[in-house]
Amino acid sequence: MTAETPKTADDERRRGGGPIRPDDDAEAAPDAGTASDAGSAPDSDRTGRCVTNRIPVRALPLLTLLPLALLGAAFWIGRLVRPGADDWCFLPVVRDEGATGMIAKFYLQDNGRVANALLVVAYGAFGVAGHQWFALVSGVIMLGVLWALVASALGRARLTAPRGLALLVAATATAVFLLSTSNTYKVFYWPASSVSHTVSPVLACAAVIPLLRARTRRGWGLALGVALVAGVFIGTLSEETAVVVLVLLAAVLLFSLRAVPGPTRTRTRVWCGVAVAGVVIGAAILYLSPGARTRRERFGADSTTMLGPRALGDALRSFADILGTVLTTWQYLGAVAVGVLLGLLVRHDGRERDGRGTEGPGTDGRRTEGPGTDGRRTEGPGGPWPGGPLGRRPLVPLLVGFLAFLVAGYLCTIVARPAFGTSVALAPRVWGDFLLLYVLLLVCAGALLGRALLRRARRSGRRARGARTVTAAVAAALCALTCVGLAVPLFRLEQRMDVRAQRWDRQDRSLREGAARGARVLPYTPVSVSGMGEPFGGNGKRLWPGQCVARYYHLERITYSTRLP
Repeated sequence: MTAETPKTADDERRRGGGPIRPDDDAEAAPDAGTASDAGSAPDSDRTGRCVTNRIPVRALPLLTLLPLALLGAAFWIGRLVRPGADDWCFLPVVRDEGATGMIAKFYLQDNGRVANALLVVAYGAFGVAGHQWFALVSGVIMLGVLWALVASALGRARLTAPRGLALLVAATATAVFLLSTSNTYKVFYWPASSVSHTVSPVLACAAVIPLLRARTRRGWGLALGVALVAGVFIGTLSEETAVVVLVLLAAVLLFSLRAVPGPTRTRTRVWCGVAVAGVVIGAAILYLSPGARTRRERFGADSTTMLGPRALGDALRSFADILGTVLTTWQYLGAVAVGVLLGLLVRHDGRERDGRGTEGPGTDGRRTEGPGTDGRRTEGPGGPWPGGPLGRRPLVPLLVGFLAFLVAGYLCTIVARPAFGTSVALAPRVWGDFLLLYVLLLVCAGALLGRALLRRARRSGRRARGARTVTAAVAAALCALTCVGLAVPLFRLEQRMDVRAQRWDRQDRSLREGAARGARVLPYTPVSVSGMGEPFGGNGKRLWPGQCVARYYHLERITYSTRLP
């Protein structure tokens, strides 16, 4: 009797008339030349299929639980948030004058951020409870947006990922974005700051999802409408986020002149143009508002002062300090690690035939094979197939992205410096507008590294495939280590927030009881956490926001006290 040679995946496809897919990691035949080698290879099963991805794929649910558990703990800690700083001034306005009063305050007096006022009303209408629920609601929204963004981007690129991988990437990116800074309270838990610099860039990402998922004329029209509305909203929500969005859109427009072939170039440019128009309209509404003019006068932030040589040099030094802090924060490596896992585990969905041509629905609904007339891949109604300049030189768009990050970060520093001065380099709460872009770029860099390792494994055979498994294990371990590294300072912050919440609640009860008895003047003891502004800060030297606290409790004024009730 003779031993029967095991059939490989390619043999099965030849017999069935199907295309050979060398890019399909999970079904690529091993490099062994004999049947016995294929059957005895430790990284192949009896059909010759590569199984090196099985271990990391099986570990995905467990690995995904780590960032999700970390985020769940962070959301739960949000119950300890209490009003402070600007919140004292927002809450009485929302309570007494409603949404119109809050919008009028922002547009006519404070800063012109109409969309910001709407978000303040959304959580301020519930009083203290709104602050306690803010972390949970905003955190779930941010996680959901990034999850949908990753899944939509993979679908648009014709990539198939194991179940749960997109959630792992989104959860890790969200955790790194929210918790890697030196002042998580102001970045995430303080609603007044979070809506301006943390939630706003995530909302900008949400506007891209309809574009990535558009497959029909109606979907394309929806994507354009969302781009316009979101642009106006972002323009009136945060100046810094608007700057980042405009820089990115300009980079995409310039890059699309050569890198995006066919009709997709036109659609990309139209969408970017509509989004730019929306942001410009929103920014104009904000800039021309009486509130923005008052803010510029208060901080001396006219164009001559902001754009002078000395101011630009000071802003450059401040941004260099910010970069030094960010680049030396090791927890950002978690974004690279999860990107490596993404690159190792995704695969093309089978509509590619080889490295030059395509096999998929053509523009006329028929299936086409082989290279196009210009050597590029053909394009179906859902968008371009992977390939062209983007496929041949994936590092180019990544480098363009990092360049856009540097430009956007520097411009954001210029915009924020009049209000913060030299302390902008010590105020991580205003970095979120461009740090989300940094985190996403790190994920993309990791994904490219993972794909490079995958291509090397296909060329080198069994030994490289073993190295790929080791790389996946190391990346997973780094993701887990990042979660642990983020959890330690988070739980320390929880202890400080708990102490502050207890003291705040005790003083709140005392002030309410005193006001109910008819008192008009009551003592107040500053209760701060993570550098939050409180009345009589600096040992009683700074009164703000004392008058806002008095209005909140229906008092004429409050006096400084060093003893809690």
